[in-house]
Amino acid sequence: MDDSISNLPTSHLLGSVPAVVSEKRSSSNNEAPKANLQIFPPNNNGSGDPRYETYTTPNEGDVGQSSSGWSGVFSISSYTQYFNVDTDVIMNRMTSSLFPHVGDFFQKIEANPDLYGLIWISTTLVFVIASLGNCATYLIQRKGDGSTTWAFDVNYINVAASSIYGYAVIVPLGFYFLLQYLGSKASLVHFWCLWGYSLFIFILTSFLLVIPVEFLRWTFTLVSGATSASFVTLNLKTYIEANDLTMVPASAFILQMGLAIFIKMWFFS
Repeated sequence: MDDSISNLPTSHLLGSVPAVVSEKRSSSNNEAPKANLQIFPPNNNGSGDPRYETYTTPNEGDVGQSSSGWSGVFSISSYTQYFNVDTDVIMNRMTSSLFPHVGDFFQKIEANPDLYGLIWISTTLVFVIASLGNCATYLIQRKGDGSTTWAFDVNYINVAASSIYGYAVIVPLGFYFLLQYLGSKASLVHFWCLWGYSLFIFILTSFLLVIPVEFLRWTFTLVSGATSASFVTLNLKTYIEANDLTMVPASAFILQMGLAIFIKMWFFS
């Protein structure tokens, strides 16, 4: 009985693992056959299984082509380079806008123009003049007639946003097309950067315009307007290549002064 059980073929028993028997052995040596390994996923360079795709790194030329032309205007990645600035660079450029006669601003931003001034300084100025304008109105009413009821004017925010954003975007765009038409070289991003930082002094002046003294308010307004206008005008002369274009910086000076007077008359009067 024991001998019959031991003679049973164990390869057919339940749970047993059949032994792997090599069908062909080398006649010359006793080495095991080499394993046939496949690379996954297979390389599909004209041959192989077309169901697999090989990952390839895009060339630099392809990236440049994808962001060039009009398609790059609607791509967010095209604008990331204009926000590649740190705090030191921003502070240096804002300080330069306060001292227009020191250095050339376009030469400073030539390698790395940014849109920080256009967006964040404009946004800060909108909320500053809207909030401080209401505070100035409150102080004027309390100084003149304390019995007059005062209410926060929400319309200040709408007027500030439409006027500041419109000025910071449309005016540089207009000067860009004007200089292009007159045959002078111009860069739209450089113009947006210049006009954006030119608004920084109005943020500082807005805190001084809260003082309920009309003579001081007009003094601060004219000084800040002249400083901002000089900053734009002196740097704009670098794009003037002929004497018959002197009207361009003169018109920029008038527009900057007009913006300063508009802020004073609408929000701090």
